[in-house]
Amino acid sequence: MKDFVLIFRLNNPDFKPSPEQMQERMNWLAGIAAQNKLADKGNTLSVGNAKTVKGSDLVTDGPYTEIKEFVSGYIIVKTETIDEAVEFAKSNPIFKIGGSIEVREVLVHRP
Repeated sequence: MKDFVLIFRLNNPDFKPSPEQMQERMNWLAGIAAQNKLADKGNTLSVGNAKTVKGSDLVTDGPYTEIKEFVSGYIIVKTETIDEAVEFAKSNPIFKIGGSIEVREVLVHRP
């Protein structure tokens, strides 16, 4: 099994999910957990309390304002292949509100 991080992106930094949308997301997450493939339930990431560091001399506030999407959170799933992780991503309700999900393998470097 490999770990894959699902990175959630939204277009609206002020989006507040309704209770029904939260429940739908929790049901999606519970479905992955029920298959024992949830490695880390992840977290929601702050939009307002964020900095971008570009070397030792340049630190800017928050996520890039010039881009249309920002990272809103992540989870880590444990699957055999990236295609299986993508299948989990496809069923996430974020697409109903115009969001997207980036799927990346977590590479573990051992000495």
